[in-house]
Amino acid sequence: MQFDDDAQLDTSDVQDVRGSRVPGGRATVGGGIVGLVALLLGLFFGIGPQELGLADGSDRPAATASSLAQVQQSCRTGRDANTKEDCRLVAVVNSVQDHWRQEFARGGGTYTASPTVFFSGRVGTACGAATSAVGPFYCPGDRKVYLDLGFFDELRTTFGASGGAFAQAYVVAHEYGHHVQDLMGTLRRAQDGRTGADSNAVRVELQADCYAGVWAHHATTTKDRSTGRPLVTSLTDADIRDGLDAAAAVGDDRIQERFQGRVAPESWTHGSAQQRQRWFRQGYQTGDMGRCDTFR
Repeated sequence: MQFDDDAQLDTSDVQDVRGSRVPGGRATVGGGIVGLVALLLGLFFGIGPQELGLADGSDRPAATASSLAQVQQSCRTGRDANTKEDCRLVAVVNSVQDHWRQEFARGGGTYTASPTVFFSGRVGTACGAATSAVGPFYCPGDRKVYLDLGFFDELRTTFGASGGAFAQAYVVAHEYGHHVQDLMGTLRRAQDGRTGADSNAVRVELQADCYAGVWAHHATTTKDRSTGRPLVTSLTDADIRDGLDAAAAVGDDRIQERFQGRVAPESWTHGSAQQRQRWFRQGYQTGDMGRCDTFR
């Protein structure tokens, strides 16, 4: 995955609060492996902690706006995105939002941008406080995507994904799929409290996977606002394989088998490895969000 070296990155799409803490807020259940196992019923790439019922009620520090503003200082061009992980994620956010802005405009609608918040350890949100244990998530309360970059190491070392730049891009694009659902009024269908292979929770997650694939289909043709040229200049078959591998690695069946030793479809919230790959591939091959109706 490569970006236009001369493109100017828009860091206003990213809020960097890494390393900043103030007292107050409530954190979600545990961290590390203990937290990961505890989250089997409300897993990664999802909706905010309050919606998933993850707040544990303990008083711990929560991150707020940082004076460090690391990405604002170091992520200026596509060349930075080609050499630095956090800048690469800024570029992905730019490309994803440019795509959905243009997609909504083609349909006569208006896309409202959503910031991505980079945090470390724990963070306060309108959906409650969260730790890194919940993985990346979207909060409909403040319409922001939350991301601890350390998750990508766990995606590879703990969940067995092959990793790679596009595996990270897939995660970000999936979360923005939730934002699109929020704008379209679909996201609330996941909040009926039901789990299981046929639940609305799973259907919402699979649709977000499909929307991630739709962006990937258009990534190398979506024009950047600063240059009029595509920000993403190269997306290879190997990149797509990394995305599909990441989707499979966080399938409910794969995670349950890895951590519980058995598969329990009645408790699924995100879908199986095969389902997640299928719907990402559906979006990528068609490039048509209308083909992402997982509720039929």
